[in-house]
Amino acid sequence: MRKQLLVALTLISLSGCTAFPGVYKMDVAQGNEITQEMVDQLRPGMTQSQVRYVMGTPLLTDTFNQNRWDYVYQMVEEDERTEKRRVTLYFENNRLVRLEGDLRPGAQ
Repeated sequence: MRKQLLVALTLISLSGCTAFPGVYKMDVAQGNEITQEMVDQLRPGMTQSQVRYVMGTPLLTDTFNQNRWDYVYQMVEEDERTEKRRVTLYFENNRLVRLEGDLRPGAQ
């Protein structure tokens, strides 16, 4: 009986700690961090190398359309999405021609 009680208490203590209130949950950032300062540095005519230097490697690249790069960022705090940003860049002849998304150059 004592051994069973010890096993039961061990299993309860090792089971998901999230069942107990006040337990810390980690914040999780996913994707490429995208800041207004980064987007402000983008200019039409920049090469893909220059854009990669400013923005980093894109999270998503379309294998059928190498001229579109997607940057996505999401922050999840305590099981709730608190922040989400998306920027899509379009290139022609290895040069940046336009961007779409949540952030715009020069926007405050």
